[in-house]
Amino acid sequence: MQALYDLPAPAKLNLFLHITGRRADGYHLMQSVFMLIDWCDTLHIEHRADGRITREDLGTGPALPAEDLIVRAARALQAATGCKAGAHIGVAKRIPAQAGMGGGSSDAATTLLALNRLWNLRLGTAQLQAIGVRLGADVPFFLRGANAWVEGIGDIISPLETLYGLPSSRFLVVKPEAGLDTKTIFSHPDLKRDSDSATISSFAADHYGFGQNVLQTVAQALCPEIGQTIAWLASKGLQGKMTGSGSAVFAQMPHAVDFSDADSKWQVKVCDNLRLHPLAGWASD
Repeated sequence: MQALYDLPAPAKLNLFLHITGRRADGYHLMQSVFMLIDWCDTLHIEHRADGRITREDLGTGPALPAEDLIVRAARALQAATGCKAGAHIGVAKRIPAQAGMGGGSSDAATTLLALNRLWNLRLGTAQLQAIGVRLGADVPFFLRGANAWVEGIGDIISPLETLYGLPSSRFLVVKPEAGLDTKTIFSHPDLKRDSDSATISSFAADHYGFGQNVLQTVAQALCPEIGQTIAWLASKGLQGKMTGSGSAVFAQMPHAVDFSDADSKWQVKVCDNLRLHPLAGWASD
């Protein structure tokens, strides 16, 4: 095996996001449901015998930084395993940055899963997660490969498939031109940090109407475009909600929507949710 092509790295949506407290070290305690959607980056990975990690941008969007999460993930896997092989990684970037959709973390997870196979390392999911969590809090979720109830600082991941699988549905996702920095939101003095604890069973009674994103009030003050996109969704009869700590918003789409009047600077995409990550099962469990 010398190459793996057309590797998907799907985005996620936070169906709700509550902050239930804050640890002494400053990390926030959260509850959320992470749901995979079919808005994907695509990676192509070729084996290199010289041990070097190189990356090529294949898309038309802004160039990625030289030391992005893809390169860091590959080097972290080399360091953890002592692997002497290298890789050339091409990435077609489609998931917008600073959107709250986990694009960088998903790219890192796909890189780890693919190189684990390409380099014949035979690491299991838990071993890959131990590497991934040092790259970003969302990377373990994408490595687990299933929609999940997420708690703690993002480190307690409970797959929903067995008892609380999410119904198939379609969503309209809107990313305004402006982005949002995660640290700015979480350090804001007006952020609500005392949400009541929720339960999976209460969420399962209303999958797509449950809860709120408590970051949204602060985010709208920092980025007025978020409010504009939510108002635009409301004009279409849709209830918008922010995902994660970025500027993208989404709404369940029970009926067809004409979005030809959307601002030309917005990225607007109709997405279906995914039951599993396309590379689920690639770890050697």
